[in-house]
Amino acid sequence: MIQVINPATGEHLRTYDELSPEKVSEIIDDVNEAWYSWKEVSFDERAAHMMELSRLIKKDKERLARLMTEEMGKVYSQGISEAEKCAWVCEYYAQNAQEFLKNEPKESDASNSYVAFRPLGLVLAIMPWNFPFWQVMRFAAPALMAGNVGILKHASNVPGCAAAIEELIKRAGFPENVFRNLHVGSDQIEDIIANEKVKAVTLTGSTPAGKSVAAYAGKNLKKTVLELGGSDPYIILEDADLDLAIEKCVTSRLINNGQSCIAAKRFIVVESIADEFEKRMVEAMEAKNMGDPELEGTDLGPMSRKDLREELHEQVKESVEKGAKLLLGGEIPESDGFFYPATILTNVPKAAPAYSQELFGPVASIIRVQDLEKAIEVANDTEFGLGAGIFTKDEEKGREIAETRLEAGCCFVNDFVKSDPRLPFGGIKGSGYGRELSSFGIREFVNTKTVYVA
Repeated sequence: MIQVINPATGEHLRTYDELSPEKVSEIIDDVNEAWYSWKEVSFDERAAHMMELSRLIKKDKERLARLMTEEMGKVYSQGISEAEKCAWVCEYYAQNAQEFLKNEPKESDASNSYVAFRPLGLVLAIMPWNFPFWQVMRFAAPALMAGNVGILKHASNVPGCAAAIEELIKRAGFPENVFRNLHVGSDQIEDIIANEKVKAVTLTGSTPAGKSVAAYAGKNLKKTVLELGGSDPYIILEDADLDLAIEKCVTSRLINNGQSCIAAKRFIVVESIADEFEKRMVEAMEAKNMGDPELEGTDLGPMSRKDLREELHEQVKESVEKGAKLLLGGEIPESDGFFYPATILTNVPKAAPAYSQELFGPVASIIRVQDLEKAIEVANDTEFGLGAGIFTKDEEKGREIAETRLEAGCCFVNDFVKSDPRLPFGGIKGSGYGRELSSFGIREFVNTKTVYVA
């Protein structure tokens, strides 16, 4: 049984039956069969379905936002934005997929040689709860436009979101079984990956989950793309525009109730401005309104699950025990639901969880450093490498640091890290490998085929 719990109230909402292994195998057969005709469909026809999907998402965005709020506690206004972004990625690939995948002529000894990009087949998507529509659509839009088919194993606490995605794709006129949702637990993943009809796997989730899936996939020689955790560093230099830096840093740390792999998590501040930065950050985070995520004016909703809140609180407590100083928050409120307040730790030592671990909630870690060189050293002193930011009025210096010195897949200057359909997205080190979005993302799950005509 898959149960839905409202994280704002702790109330049980509904229950879904898990699919049996036999039913899962049947669905995989049906989806694989659908691929043989879908891969031959023209880009124009695929694009027509994808544009209709975009239209339906826009039309239903209020319903979809309420579903996100209900199942994982997303602030309603942020759910609206997530739905709109899903519509955008559908439009983007409808308009650009054919160009991204057109044949590329290559010089060789042949009279004619070129590279063709052909779909792989059935792709398994293992997706998380924190952006329950966006994470799926940023995979599904390019995969379907490339001529692949998909099956979705979504997080168990957002089954309604998973069902809604399948329903929307069907309503958009995509052929039967081109995309199917699987209500299953993680105990079936290994067998699903091993199924010979599954050609590739994409996962967004924790680093341990990524390692596990990569092991299963490697054992079965299946292509993988992994977008995993992050402990994103934001460097604040002495010449930074502090008004801008505070606005961007607080937004990034609290967006999605602090539950984002690319949220700013470690704020590495040059000592000469650290006091002022801390003062302003406390004021800004203290002013944010925590409450019912369905209500207008709420900035910070609940965490998605009780166990995740408990894990975060233990990380905060241990960090304080190891020497970090608590500037704000850090106490579980006496209220229904799984709320955790905006929290700030400073003077975070290397031994503290807040220095090295991913804190997946509304907790900011401030680390003071003497100069730029130390800031870069601390920023890169992590197993993760998803995103990073730097704030400085010297844009050329910021660009050079972002490009050449920060060890992350996405490096932003004077803004917070975000995904954009037009730009490749993904990490290095413990944050995974492969890329989503842009032309790079759609080419992850194709056969890059050499054609040689003597």
